[in-house]
Amino acid sequence: MLDRTVGFADYPRRMPPARLLRRAVAALAVVAVVLTGCAPAKHQVSAPSPIASTAEPDHGDLASFYGQQLEWSTCDEGQCAKVRVPLDYDDPAGRTIQLALARHEAPGTPLGSLLVNPGGPGASGVDFLNGFVGEATDDLLKNFDVVSFDPRGVQRSSPVRCVDDAEMDRITAINPPDGSDDSLQGAIDESAKFSKECVNTSGEVPAHIDTVSAAKDLDIMRSALGDASLYYLGFSYGTKLGATYAALFPKQAGRMVLDGALDPTLTDGDVEEGQAGGFEKALRAYVADCQAGSKCPLSGSVDDGMQQIGDLLDRARKQPLQTSDGRPLTQALAFSGIALTLYSQSYWSALTDGLNAAIHEGDGTLLLSYSDAYYDRGADGTYTTNTTEAFRSITCLDERGDPDFDAMRTQAKQIGKVAPTVGQFFSYGGTTCADWAVPEVGGLQDYSAQGAPPILVVGTTNDPATPYAWAEKLATTLSSGVLLTYEGEGHTAYRSSNTCIANAVDSYLIGGTVPADGTRC
Repeated sequence: MLDRTVGFADYPRRMPPARLLRRAVAALAVVAVVLTGCAPAKHQVSAPSPIASTAEPDHGDLASFYGQQLEWSTCDEGQCAKVRVPLDYDDPAGRTIQLALARHEAPGTPLGSLLVNPGGPGASGVDFLNGFVGEATDDLLKNFDVVSFDPRGVQRSSPVRCVDDAEMDRITAINPPDGSDDSLQGAIDESAKFSKECVNTSGEVPAHIDTVSAAKDLDIMRSALGDASLYYLGFSYGTKLGATYAALFPKQAGRMVLDGALDPTLTDGDVEEGQAGGFEKALRAYVADCQAGSKCPLSGSVDDGMQQIGDLLDRARKQPLQTSDGRPLTQALAFSGIALTLYSQSYWSALTDGLNAAIHEGDGTLLLSYSDAYYDRGADGTYTTNTTEAFRSITCLDERGDPDFDAMRTQAKQIGKVAPTVGQFFSYGGTTCADWAVPEVGGLQDYSAQGAPPILVVGTTNDPATPYAWAEKLATTLSSGVLLTYEGEGHTAYRSSNTCIANAVDSYLIGGTVPADGTRC
């Protein structure tokens, strides 16, 4: 998720790792319906030729990092390698770090490499690769070496580490602020303590894992892979990373697909209100679907069902539900468990089972298991990735919300109007980075990427984590943005929606056929 944090607990900001989500709901998942309809193209736009060999530009002080020879070795993901980059791009002669890459090779002679990013920020691309390959089309795998990577600060790439497992359990269970001065200051203090632990444990790294630096890493990866242009498929936060790359390196941008768009020009307030509305809308769609079935724990109208979920969340705040794990299901954990299942319509049956147990039996075990999957918490109590730590560290480097208490309370009222059931979980975002231990780095002044070839932006009409309006905005922000729309539910569309989307994306990446701006599937 989602893709920026609000409050201190990590509410949906990122795309959850599919392998963990499947583990949590394996017995309950249903097969998504595959559709084939697609609106006809109104016109075609020329795209760049397949990846060609051209001379590298002058990279100045960074020249030693370009054209590296990667040493690939066999690993569980296929082949793995490391690429060397500067920790601080303002000091290229200083400390260097290594980034982990994984590759699935195409048979024969591919067009080149396709770099893929699963989102986050903080998600591991190396962990993501096998799942992506298992669901990608044969045409895509025949034409590209698919390469993914752990961005700086993530998992295998100089990971930022902050707290132990027991402390992470405590942190993820913290309920959102109630708007009082004491609760807001408490959230600021908690986040400040967390950030200091990141610096104490990880040294210089937490100050240099911003998105702009990660986008510069992409260009070094492109060169090391031997490609003159970056071919890229980014999901969720990966769209922000890709858009940042295109803005920095428009002449090196090749065919780029940005699916589940996060426009980098959005303010923290835009993100909070947009995601609150997105999850509220997705939850309403679930309730309507649930009530049309026979096992739904929610009675009455859709409004009544939403109120019953709201009542459950209020109950968990006042008196956490018991679980077989022994850890109480707090309001924060209950919401993250519910929210996880809204990322895909195929997980709605899992939510029905979790709500039945929680509402009728007072048992929070299932919802807790979904929350654990969201936070990458294993059954043995260990956190299997550093996603939460990297997520918070990266977002606080990129942008910081307004920490003024009155301003946050005013915005919380507006969010509550947009999302009366879940708005509290997306409010008071200014507390998260208010006293962060390292300075803000910020983003770019201009994300238009003038001179870049057509960039395909994919949006889903009822995407909870990255609302459709953001895809519309990103396609407009990018000077060469082209909007492709999936009319459906869930977070991101390629690999999880229909053949119309898959065919359009493949035709663009492989053959350079750009769908008409505004095409709907």
